[in-house]
Amino acid sequence: MVFSTSTHPSAPSTASIDIDGPPDLVYKGVYVANKPDNTLWDVAFKNGHISALDEHKVPDQEHITEKHHDGDHHRGTKFLCPSLCHPHIHLDKCFLLSHPKYSDLEIKDGDFAEAMKLTSEAKRRYEVDDLIERGQALIEESIELGVTHMRAFVEVDLVVQMKCLDAGLALKEKFQDRIYMQICVFAQDPIVSYGDNGKAMMELLEVAANRHGVSCFGSTPYVEKDGDRIKQLANIEFAIKTAMRCKLHLDFHIDYNLDPNQPSMVGETIELLHKMKWPTDCNEHLYRSIIFSHCSRLTLFSQHEWLELRRKILGLPVSFIGLPNSDLFMMGRPGKEDVEQTTQRVRGTLQVLDIIQRYAMNAAIGINNVGNAFTPHGSCDPLSLASFGQCVSHRAKTAIGIRLTIANEIDIDVGDEAHFIIFGNENPSRPFRTRKTIQDVVCDPSRDRTTIYKGKVVSNTSRESAGIGSCALRGYGESLILSLDASRAG
Repeated sequence: MVFSTSTHPSAPSTASIDIDGPPDLVYKGVYVANKPDNTLWDVAFKNGHISALDEHKVPDQEHITEKHHDGDHHRGTKFLCPSLCHPHIHLDKCFLLSHPKYSDLEIKDGDFAEAMKLTSEAKRRYEVDDLIERGQALIEESIELGVTHMRAFVEVDLVVQMKCLDAGLALKEKFQDRIYMQICVFAQDPIVSYGDNGKAMMELLEVAANRHGVSCFGSTPYVEKDGDRIKQLANIEFAIKTAMRCKLHLDFHIDYNLDPNQPSMVGETIELLHKMKWPTDCNEHLYRSIIFSHCSRLTLFSQHEWLELRRKILGLPVSFIGLPNSDLFMMGRPGKEDVEQTTQRVRGTLQVLDIIQRYAMNAAIGINNVGNAFTPHGSCDPLSLASFGQCVSHRAKTAIGIRLTIANEIDIDVGDEAHFIIFGNENPSRPFRTRKTIQDVVCDPSRDRTTIYKGKVVSNTSRESAGIGSCALRGYGESLILSLDASRAG
């Protein structure tokens, strides 16, 4: 499915885009994703789009200008591919473990209950300046790593009120020329499990969802008191109504358990979406995407249950997002009663490639949290999940409602919007270390990265970055575990 970043998801068109005349930016002699790895290409950008893409010819002499960031001396050392996307990342909860303001909030048990407790305590200390400081670090590090699109969750509840949202909207405005940000008003806390049946919480969320600059509404049905099914359905129904009324994308953090005796709520949510007439016509101006995140319970599904779920979803713009860093940290651990058990345990995170290949539904993968009790390990780098061989580029963008010329395919051509990441060779004297294909980048991502957003260099961490608007590379943890839109995932 193809979605739009604009209010009305019209089909992509270059008819009104002027890509003639001198280019704004040129890369010469680079490898290009999904082009033969024995060919080099010259790529030119103008007005935020690719204006030319030609196979590279070696001239007798090549004049190098400031606009030509790659000439003979760089030929064959760089690889251009689609930029990365965070389809699911929490802006307000990042870097709590390393920030001095929260240094006393130490992890001891490492379980979900403790993570909720520590985060609740942290939230009582939140101030807008602190939220902006940590959020800015996450955004800047993400841009440096090649991220040009993100859905950022900011919590709104009776404790933090609008602090997280205020910070998120301020950061969105500050970085509008360097990254596309969707701000998601997120109800991490229960919506209806209160003495007033959620009246105050719902009023607060409705005001937040109507704020200018908000793109998405999200909720967490499983946190309702005692996991009560009726309360979860009330949470879900409120989220759907709010998203439809405010014309927002919808994002459920749902089914975060591995209990075979606890029914999945995804199927009932799908039924509610159909019953409440969520727009299914991609040409409808109210058309918005739907994401189901986590969904650990679905890893227990049989093939029959998956096929039945696909049948129910038919027509709805649904995507699934796996969050392995958090899912594997929280899920699939042995209980105290079976600590001696050595038999195979449930994986605990979505099999994203199965969802794509076997069941023909869209799915992607995301970082979720960085540096907090839900996910104490890992960095902002989507490629740090490469061992899962799953999708963090085109499919991730499609999931959050981004319009693509060809959904989920890597087919770089003239007229495409110019959102790219260029991987350099950290040691050009060793040409065998040059990345030439998606597989090379997935298996061994280079730290030498140039991020292009709307045809402009917004970050450059290469050694030759002087004079090209470079950004200092911050210290972040070594890559752990994702991939670009693995072409094998189709």
